[in-house]
Amino acid sequence: QVQLVESGGDLVQAGGSLRLSCVASGNIFSAIMGWYRQAPGKQRELVATVATVSSGDLTVYADSVKGRFTISRDNPKNTVYLQMNNLKPEDSAVYYCNAKTPFNVYWGQGTQVTVSS
Repeated sequence: QVQLVESGGDLVQAGGSLRLSCVASGNIFSAIMGWYRQAPGKQRELVATVATVSSGDLTVYADSVKGRFTISRDNPKNTVYLQMNNLKPEDSAVYYCNAKTPFNVYWGQGTQVTVSS
């Protein structure tokens, strides 16, 4: 069983930056870690994922955040980060951490990000 705890959400002005953190209670080395977000009235959507492979970390980003967001992981600390720069009002949402292992999928409780114009 893996528990995920997110932090770092806040109210920020457009153009600002935030860094979200997700700390896992167990070893996440073999898991594909990701950040998803859900805005009011919308479906939850993928923001970014990171997988540790033999050659390093493999990342995937939604088109809407490419060039502005960076996902990274610190496996010894069982932590995943989402650095968000040049934030836009449309980035406002609850951001959820996700861990996919060969056997299970885990979700955190979410952290609110609000970007004011």
